[in-house]
Amino acid sequence: MEKIYTSLGLMSGTSMDGVDASIISSDGEKQYESIFNEYFEYDGDLYRDLVNLRNKINSANDIILNSKLINDIERKITLFHAKICNKIINKNVNEIDLVGFHGQTIFHDANQKISKQLGDGSLLSNLLKKDVVYNFRANDIANGGQGAPLAPIFHNLLINKAHMKLPVCVLNIGGIANITIIISDKKEDLKSQDIGPGNCLLDEWVRKHTNNRFDDGGKAASVGKIDKTILNQAIENFDNIKIGDNLSFDIKDFDLSFVRGLSYENGLSTLTKFTSEIIYQSITNITKIYQNEKINILVCGGGRKNLTLIENIRKKLPNNITLSLIDDFNINGDFVESQAFAYLAIRSLLKKPISFTNTTNVKKSCTGGDLVKNY
Repeated sequence: MEKIYTSLGLMSGTSMDGVDASIISSDGEKQYESIFNEYFEYDGDLYRDLVNLRNKINSANDIILNSKLINDIERKITLFHAKICNKIINKNVNEIDLVGFHGQTIFHDANQKISKQLGDGSLLSNLLKKDVVYNFRANDIANGGQGAPLAPIFHNLLINKAHMKLPVCVLNIGGIANITIIISDKKEDLKSQDIGPGNCLLDEWVRKHTNNRFDDGGKAASVGKIDKTILNQAIENFDNIKIGDNLSFDIKDFDLSFVRGLSYENGLSTLTKFTSEIIYQSITNITKIYQNEKINILVCGGGRKNLTLIENIRKKLPNNITLSLIDDFNINGDFVESQAFAYLAIRSLLKKPISFTNTTNVKKSCTGGDLVKNY
């Protein structure tokens, strides 16, 4: 029997509002149990530091020019992670074998083979006195992959463990939206890709116009009026951007300029409709060869709580596709990604592949993550 590891996964998404933390036990294959999930919000200063830093980083050269600032904030980020990890470790009876540390993405450009996550794995290992796996994307990128998305292998585990009738899609709506299609229990059959903006444009618009960080429940978007001329032009422009073999995006690939001049509610309604149209188009494209089969799409991530966005997507889908919240299947939709990185850490430790040719465009199935033991 394979050894069962207890792993703590840490995920901070492109919304940059805090850290999702999860403890799972798993053998890195089919054995898996969720033990603990909690969200830890960044304080206001750290959140502002991150947003300001990301606004400065628009190219590889900007990473060099801002290296001192990056190092300073990376230390703050790591100390924040260490603080919450110690809280978690102290109140959980399970001995943690290792930590999967995603870090905070501030720049991603697969074409330039750059994906920059803030997070000092060596310092975190020293502070926690634990083995830490971090830098998950580098090996995939070095082998011709896009470096993301990396959660599909965990999506595969969740769906097959639930014994759902296949095919099933997992739609993760974070800052960026990505989709995984599962047609069997074979990892090599997995297909996934980033599909465009998720919450990133909506959150940025809300931050620019209010003191809030997001549109709670999609309420503001529900009362605005969609500008159809602007919407159609934006969709056409996006279709031109995505021509090519890109399977991953950065939030810098999208901007708000097309809704400039609209009122807060009208701009948000138009952005929400734009986002839903991109997601809908991607769903229909990735599922078109299964049009004669019933397909369940399970939505996870913060975007599933935006009721306006979800309803916009749902009402356009063909009859053979059902859109459900992943929570309806006894899976906590807030912590899929943090659990995924706990699982990926175990696979990394065991030298098992974490990315595949049809998930990141990597040339062949690929291991990933750097293991550090600095204590």
